[in-house]
Amino acid sequence: MASASISTTSLTGLGLSGLSSGLDTSGIITKLMSIESQPQSLLKTQLTSLQTHTSALQSLNTAIAGIATTAKSALSANALTSFTTTSSSSAATASASSGATAGITQFTVDSLAQTQLSVTGTMTDTSAFASADHVITLQVGSGTGVKVTAASASVDDMVSAINTAGAGVSASKVAAGKAADGTPQWRIQLSATTGGSAGAFSVFTGSSTDPTAQQSSTSSVPLVQVTKAQDAQITLYPGSTAAQTVSSSTNTFAALPGGLSVSVAALSSTPVSVAVAADATAATTSAQALVTGLATVFSGIASASAITTSSSTSGSTSTTSTSGGVFTGDSSVRLVKDALLTAATGQDPVTGKSPSSIGIVLSKDGSVSFDQNAFAAAMKQDPAGTTAMYQRIAQRVADAASTASAPSSGTLSQKVASEQGTQSTLTTQISDWDTRLATIQAQYQAQFNAMELALNSLSSQSSYLTGQINGLTTNYQSK
Repeated sequence: MASASISTTSLTGLGLSGLSSGLDTSGIITKLMSIESQPQSLLKTQLTSLQTHTSALQSLNTAIAGIATTAKSALSANALTSFTTTSSSSAATASASSGATAGITQFTVDSLAQTQLSVTGTMTDTSAFASADHVITLQVGSGTGVKVTAASASVDDMVSAINTAGAGVSASKVAAGKAADGTPQWRIQLSATTGGSAGAFSVFTGSSTDPTAQQSSTSSVPLVQVTKAQDAQITLYPGSTAAQTVSSSTNTFAALPGGLSVSVAALSSTPVSVAVAADATAATTSAQALVTGLATVFSGIASASAITTSSSTSGSTSTTSTSGGVFTGDSSVRLVKDALLTAATGQDPVTGKSPSSIGIVLSKDGSVSFDQNAFAAAMKQDPAGTTAMYQRIAQRVADAASTASAPSSGTLSQKVASEQGTQSTLTTQISDWDTRLATIQAQYQAQFNAMELALNSLSSQSSYLTGQINGLTTNYQSK
């Protein structure tokens, strides 16, 4: 019987092995998630850009609030008025308040202020001037006497009792040699805690301060007066019919005529002359600080609004790109700058003059600068008029700056608050996307895991079927 023949074409093309292990499921999921997360990426980019803008806006708002403060400080009465003083003698130095009047004041120095300093006689204990129960009375001026009771007759206890009595007198123990029998002796040094004649004091034995008792030699404690209590005294307008004396418990005389304050250091029967002259330093310093602050703000706005063009070349291809600053196209910032610039450089409505006439100059680049020489010349020619004009400019600047930077109502403050609210919304949306993307990723992983399991199952079935078919082929060929 002739043997039968059959085709032995390979069936490996039907095999499914390698399909499951050949897929990079992790890479596929990563790429899919990159696509899914694009909306969140856009939100993150928007949030970063907004945070940069808000931060710049806050810095600008703070700077403009500082300008408002500087401008307002120039508006109070006498804020820009200052004076210099010159004394003809080292016996007196002087200063002038902002409300002083230029001119010359003359006076003699008749006495200097002194604080009473007295000491007791020598003693081994205080029984020599205290009552039997260690009591003395301290009386300052014509006031009510203060009873002082020591714990014992010792000098230390009496000193301690005086210092804690609050009577207006302080005490200290001073060594005074030894008695004939070798016993140490002491004095008590007493000084008034109030200077001038108001601090004059007396000491009495016991607790009696009756005027009659005070005159009794057995009641009044004898003291050696080292320094007499007295007030300082000067005589204004000496040698004239208008001469008048002025007293002070210290060596300083405040609020003398013309807003003058004088400190005396030595007696002088020869009249001391103190000259008071107007000084433009305060006004100049204020104007310069205000203009400098404005120029700094304008420069910052210009820098943050600039448009930058850059070029790059790759082979034979050239590319040009243009980018703006954080404030480019921001109409709110532009309006604030324009308001401040107009306030600082606009014509004065009272005099009709330009601020450049007092040194506040509009620059070609749209900023401002300060011409100190022009300001000094204007102050020298018309100090009152120049000061008034500058204060009107400062008022306009203060108003414009406050309109922009007031904490709750300022235009920039409100814009900052609005952008911060938008940032909060974006942050919430980004967080929501985190949750959404986690869910999507979990779904992809579950789908691919199911596919892998299905492919693994198909691969196993393929292997089984291939084995069965190969076995049938082998059995048939062997017959």
